[in-house]
Amino acid sequence: MKKTKVCMVASCGGHIMELMQLLPVVEGKDYYFVTEKNVASKGLMAKHKHYYLKQQQRRGEAFIFIFVWNILLSTLYFLWERPTTVITTGAGASYPTCKIAKMFARKVIYVESFAKLTSQSVTGKMVYPFADVFFVQWPEMQKVYPNAKYAGTVY
Repeated sequence: MKKTKVCMVASCGGHIMELMQLLPVVEGKDYYFVTEKNVASKGLMAKHKHYYLKQQQRRGEAFIFIFVWNILLSTLYFLWERPTTVITTGAGASYPTCKIAKMFARKVIYVESFAKLTSQSVTGKMVYPFADVFFVQWPEMQKVYPNAKYAGTVY
């Protein structure tokens, strides 16, 4: 039986803060983080094995170049670590890792943002069709994502 290795991936800010709330889920397992590098994430990642992506914004002229760079980095990190499972709370920086995981037949677990009460996030909308497990944090969101599971909030 293959040993479980978990990649926990999220963009910086609220997404990584939500993902940090899921640490009890990976307690005792081999895990690592992938997130965007900024002042806040440096402190959060100090105690955990981690890799950094370049911080990206969907707006701006440099977006496409940063996104392509992050796809390359995500691929390298995935190939180095070979996770069996990817857990993410979004946003855009996490999408390449999720897509790569599915290409390698790995399990993808997505937790839609706590901030989404009535509508889909961009990343949630893109990952929902292929996620193995898709969680929402509000019961109302099961109308938006009919196959999602509601298990409460991460906070």
